[in-house]
Amino acid sequence: MKLQHRIALISVAAAAVAGFVYSQIYIHEKNRKEIKDVAGELALTWKDQLDLNTEQTLLLENSIIEFTIKKNEIINSSLSTNSQIQKLKSIQKSEHKALQKFMDDDQFENYLLLSKELTRKS
Repeated sequence: MKLQHRIALISVAAAAVAGFVYSQIYIHEKNRKEIKDVAGELALTWKDQLDLNTEQTLLLENSIIEFTIKKNEIINSSLSTNSQIQKLKSIQKSEHKALQKFMDDDQFENYLLLSKELTRKS
């Protein structure tokens, strides 16, 4: 194969990879913006329900974003259903530990109670 053909082939491959990477970044950013919008609304709802201050509300919004992305990755993975459930339970434990760091005991207990109620209604 001539050098020009090799360079052309490498250029086409590089362009294809660059296009794929760009599309993944674009899709990820679009999904993240949607998640951020929903997380902001959820955080404001929890702010009212749990009497959170501004700092706690921002920390809650960031936690919602972080753990939603992690949960979505597990749900969209090719893991078996049992493995997904186990990983989601583990993520939920981590989420609760994170929430306990910036909520007082009463706020966290109310969060758990309200979450269970919402889950039952769904």
